[in-house]
Amino acid sequence: MADQEVAEHKLKLSELLEMLVADGMVGKEDSDALYAEHRIRRHSEHPLVIIAGKSWKSLAAPYRILTLDTLTEWMAKKVGLDYLHIDPLKIDFTNLVDLMSIDYANRFAIMPLSIDGNDLVVATAEPYLRSWEPVLRQTSRKNIRRVISSPADIHRYLVEFYNLARSVKSATKSSQKSSNPASFEQLVELGKTNKQFDANDQHIVTIVDWLWQYAFDQRASDIHIEPRREFGLVRFRIDGILHQVHQLPMSVVTAMTSRIKLLGRMDLMEKRRPQDGRVKTRTEDGQEIELRLSTLPTAFGEKLVMRIFDPEVLLRDLSELGFSEDDRARWQSMTTQPNGIILVTGPTGSGKTTTLYSTLKSLATPEVNVCTLEDPIEMVEPAFNQMQIQQGLDLNFAEGVRALMRQDPDIIMVGEIRDLETAEMAIQAALTGHLVISTLHTNDAPSAITRLLDLGVPYYLINATLLGIMAQRLVRTLCPQCKQPHPIQEDDIEMWNGLVAPWKATRPVQVQRPQGCLECRMTGYSGRIGIYEILLMSPALRRLITPETDIAALREQANREGMKPLRISGALKIASGLTTLDEVLKTAPPADQS
Repeated sequence: MADQEVAEHKLKLSELLEMLVADGMVGKEDSDALYAEHRIRRHSEHPLVIIAGKSWKSLAAPYRILTLDTLTEWMAKKVGLDYLHIDPLKIDFTNLVDLMSIDYANRFAIMPLSIDGNDLVVATAEPYLRSWEPVLRQTSRKNIRRVISSPADIHRYLVEFYNLARSVKSATKSSQKSSNPASFEQLVELGKTNKQFDANDQHIVTIVDWLWQYAFDQRASDIHIEPRREFGLVRFRIDGILHQVHQLPMSVVTAMTSRIKLLGRMDLMEKRRPQDGRVKTRTEDGQEIELRLSTLPTAFGEKLVMRIFDPEVLLRDLSELGFSEDDRARWQSMTTQPNGIILVTGPTGSGKTTTLYSTLKSLATPEVNVCTLEDPIEMVEPAFNQMQIQQGLDLNFAEGVRALMRQDPDIIMVGEIRDLETAEMAIQAALTGHLVISTLHTNDAPSAITRLLDLGVPYYLINATLLGIMAQRLVRTLCPQCKQPHPIQEDDIEMWNGLVAPWKATRPVQVQRPQGCLECRMTGYSGRIGIYEILLMSPALRRLITPETDIAALREQANREGMKPLRISGALKIASGLTTLDEVLKTAPPADQS
């Protein structure tokens, strides 16, 4: 049914139900019952929303539940228009809302989405309302390309983005004369006034509150607010990948940074030195979320990064983090020892903090005194006794361990071993009957031993105290809604052989490939999972630790004793249909890389 042939009107429930029955997707009895119910109740919702509320299962292949998105996509095909799921990360709302008022947009149920060359892409949920099109074509001087989108999404984002754009414009207007004295290039502009925008202004409060809730909804792990010469960028890190969210005027970005610094109890006037802070907030459903703040002076002003910590990570089981049964057994064999040192290695962002907190949470029984020494404290947990490093007060890791030794601890978590003094204090704690867990930055597990030797730790002390080492990485997991089996091709076989050699691991029965759907924002991936390389110390391995330790011999012996290298751990995740070859090869280092 071509929409050009239909007279101008709003969609009616009766015509949509007739089309669904004609396509064999809905039974006539169900259709008649819903129409009768609608006539009695006089619903004001969009007819697609009414039908989706019944959660009917389509009577025609592929027999899917008729969700709102499914129905909207079906309707788009019926009227001969493209369907587009609105991704809020890709909408530049500050420019698009100028094209029309919110009242006009609501009147016709339309929403401007993007400008593609000379085309203005407009989402609509009313394909038979077209009187707005020539007006918008004339005012925007663009060709109008209509797409069909969910009426619920259009309504939600219209309200959200127009309100936010109003706050941004009001904030910009009230600070038009302000300049940013922290910008390196503006230090010489002596003629400008230095009026600063109030961080407590209601418009800025609204923008910051929206930014946080938006990040929580999008499953972001980090929020970046980055100043540039003419504007500021807001970016989210989702599943390890940075996505640009919005561009905002610099005056608004500066005020947002001040607002967040104020909430994080940071020094508002200090813009020349990096600062750290933290904020605890609640989501709309009442869940507590912690944000760790970090500022950095740049050429155009202060850059602010907020790392989002979900307290629910403390409640995760090891299997939820990606531990196999063998990994769990090997890890627990170390963490249940009464004394010794356990090391967790990996680069920043590899999930070490989550692993440590989840492990300590399980160990922190009422009979045990768990003390942590962190820089900074990542998440506040009542079950631990947490100490913050204070470099300005000469309270470093080594001094902190020395102080904790007098606090009758059973388990000590040292945030990071960075130098010989900290390593020596950790070893001293292990020798005196404590279980010490700490982190190092190395590529794999065997390399941690050579790292300790490089720091100056005597080999006999490593032999006496080290229980084991775990290296880890995070790989993106395939979206369970859209991943598809994929026959192994010749290129896959070559990649697989390169991945698992020289361990002669079996080829996976079936490789899964990412497809992309609405649930995963068309990326094919949703969430991340850990891959682990766990080295357990044994008499044979201890004999190999000497002042001239051969890392290759150490790695070979560890492999013989059951250590799975990171790439083999990743290969098992591929064989289980959880991730892809590309993800593992991109994330896990080759086994001979030290």
